[in-house]
Amino acid sequence: MQMSFWAVLAATVTMFIVGMVWYMFLFSKQWGEMFGFDKLSKKKQKEMQKEMGPFYMIQILVTIFSAFTLAKLMALLPNYNVYALATLVWFGFVTPVIVSGVIFGGVEAKWIPRRITIMAGEALVHFLAAAWVINLIQN
Repeated sequence: MQMSFWAVLAATVTMFIVGMVWYMFLFSKQWGEMFGFDKLSKKKQKEMQKEMGPFYMIQILVTIFSAFTLAKLMALLPNYNVYALATLVWFGFVTPVIVSGVIFGGVEAKWIPRRITIMAGEALVHFLAAAWVINLIQN
């Protein structure tokens, strides 16, 4: 199986959509509470959102790298189940980084289990969704 540029691009968009739905709709209240956003004025929240602009470019780049890596693995291992491969990448590489980052990243102890669950859950869903999109386009 050849790796497709279009599959990587579509998977990148898919991953962003999953993240948007996950953090802005499904878990926005819990996420905002963990970071104290719920205690900020609407004006301050808007200011903070505007300041995030440049960081979205960094997120786009790392998401492209992530989609590229998954697409490349799928192309290199065409006989491997794409969802098992996405889950393996998530379990073996992504989840340990999330857990370490949360545990040693200065997160208040009461939020550690919830933050790990929300972040790792989103990562699993976005890798599975990306695998689905890549599989559709690359096959």
